Amino acid sequence: MGQVEEGTKLWEPGPLVRAQSNMRDYMDWLQRQRGLAFDDYWSLWHWSVDNVRVFWRTIWDYFDIRASKAPDEILSSTEMPGAEWFTGARMNYAENFFARADLQRPALIFRSESGPGQIWTWDELHFQTGRLAQQLVELGVEPGDRVAAFMPNIPEAIVGLLATASIGAVWSSCSPDFGPRSVLDRFQQIEPKVLLAVDGYRYGGTWYDRREVLAELRRGLPSLEAVILIPLLPESSITEAAADLAIWDDILVPDASSTGKETPLHFEQVSFDHPLWVLYSSGTTGKPKPIVHGHGGILLEHLKMTSLHLDLKAGDRFFWYTSTGWMMWNFLVGGLLAGCTIVVYDGSPGHPDLYALWQLAAETGITYFGTSAAFIEACMKANLNPNRGSDLTHIRAVGSTGSPLSPEGFAWIYEHVDDDLAVESVSGGTDLCTAFVGGIRLLPVRAGEIQGPMLGADVAALDESGNEVVDQVGELVIRQPMPSMPLYFWGDDDGKRYRASYFQTYPGIWRHGDWVKFKRRGSCVIYGRSDSTINRHGVRMGTSEIYQVVEALPEIADSLVVDLEMLGRESHMALFIVLRAGVSLDGSLEDKIRRRLRIEVSPRHVPDEIYAIDEVPYTLSGKKMEVPVRRILLGTEPKQAANPGAMRSPKAIDYFVELARRYGTSEPT
Repeated sequence: MGQVEEGTKLWEPGPLVRAQSNMRDYMDWLQRQRGLAFDDYWSLWHWSVDNVRVFWRTIWDYFDIRASKAPDEILSSTEMPGAEWFTGARMNYAENFFARADLQRPALIFRSESGPGQIWTWDELHFQTGRLAQQLVELGVEPGDRVAAFMPNIPEAIVGLLATASIGAVWSSCSPDFGPRSVLDRFQQIEPKVLLAVDGYRYGGTWYDRREVLAELRRGLPSLEAVILIPLLPESSITEAAADLAIWDDILVPDASSTGKETPLHFEQVSFDHPLWVLYSSGTTGKPKPIVHGHGGILLEHLKMTSLHLDLKAGDRFFWYTSTGWMMWNFLVGGLLAGCTIVVYDGSPGHPDLYALWQLAAETGITYFGTSAAFIEACMKANLNPNRGSDLTHIRAVGSTGSPLSPEGFAWIYEHVDDDLAVESVSGGTDLCTAFVGGIRLLPVRAGEIQGPMLGADVAALDESGNEVVDQVGELVIRQPMPSMPLYFWGDDDGKRYRASYFQTYPGIWRHGDWVKFKRRGSCVIYGRSDSTINRHGVRMGTSEIYQVVEALPEIADSLVVDLEMLGRESHMALFIVLRAGVSLDGSLEDKIRRRLRIEVSPRHVPDEIYAIDEVPYTLSGKKMEVPVRRILLGTEPKQAANPGAMRSPKAIDYFVELARRYGTSEPT
């Protein structure tokens, strides 16, 4: 495939697509109900950020939010942090799912590597949710208590989330490929009362036994009062040591004495800002940040995104490849709010080969195919032609996230999937559990570009002085509050860590940590992380988790890790280690490092390359210089990236300057 120039128009929505879009329906509703007329998307977007209170009130009304008490006030103040949304409202996130259920269609279609597919009706989802909610209450779970999950992407995880939310408890999940250290670093902070867990999982054709990890989690979480196990391993997983575990089917499937009647599903009415779940986004120091989102903020944001921007309708089948440890899993579940059917897949995207997900799309009739830029790039490298062997014409849109999608990636989709669909590159984050730049079904698709900012998202690029810049790379910021911004970090009682994470660079303005360039026509291009946070195909991780494992090895005296993700390249993580005297970096030590990281943290934390260096660059205050090293390796001039006068040992940076020459990188422009 030849080079495709960035900005080349690849697709234009036709008159019928525009007229039948949910965005057009919302605009027509605004004219009928509010007397507001907009000529195009851009006039609508400007209105939405110039009138944030009015805009979000219309989202509440347009989607007819189910609430036992209406809000007294929409937004108390636009100051960030500290904005309070929809004060006085009483509602429940889970109730709004079942209020929107389209009983004529299945709620979800499940496929995995390990067995035949399943179709869950809304009745089945309702029944299972009610049964689990009842069990949680009987186990003593009350509003505000935490329910944690160590589960893959299976229907039971969705039941767990909805049941937890229905009783006002707080949900949190980790993928079972996470090591015990990584899981405990997360769950120990929130002290869950109940743990939902599996004994193993299947990935890439191999079963992974997690019984020992589960035992370690139980020992490390003294707050646990109950564990509910879902046995997945082919062999019996009920060992003598685990005989006290409650088994999912035993407590959720009615016994012979049951009347067969459905368990009533009660929805605890909570405030708009009542904690819904805790997600984790790692920083560079300390444990992962436990980000708390609220019932109302997530509900409004996901309704806006899935309906207005992804254009999901009742007849759609919505898929996004994800795990329960990534915010895209929460977002996928949010697709149920649009009344469509979601397609849930548990397994490797490359097993038995890279055609697996495309075959899934063909067999299940997926209409919105969500994936990552890394997957598209892998398909390109493998010279895949998915539309030659499968009918993919029912796909109306392909979503891509996790990292920037190259112009060639856009073109490949149109050539090898279908030439009449919307390719929607989206970017956002765990922090808001949404995208704030992404797909807009009323606008054309251009190679390598994200179509524009989402409604209600006042995004911009700022330079180091805080001035807005256009047609040049700057820091991605959000200038006004959004309802799904974190309520707080769990345990961050004074809000210090929260403020330092987002508001330290530009007071009163959310700095997200991405490089972005907004073009004059409103579209944008993301150029990767602007800070030292690692972005592995959309999952953001902190360097501290890696340092804890690597520097515990007796052979290693010090270490530095950076992620070299940038536009047009896959995530590439480099680990630099300082060896103790008499130790050399050989294949055996490399294997030991990779194995330890894979077992204790997760496969995502395994570096692509390992280098031995003489010393790690430090500032005079003793901080590892992750950001300057990353900038140098991505092509920034050393004098612009690092001030020698602020370094403990200025010569420590020389190695990375030379390595940048070998990489052949250049500064993003």
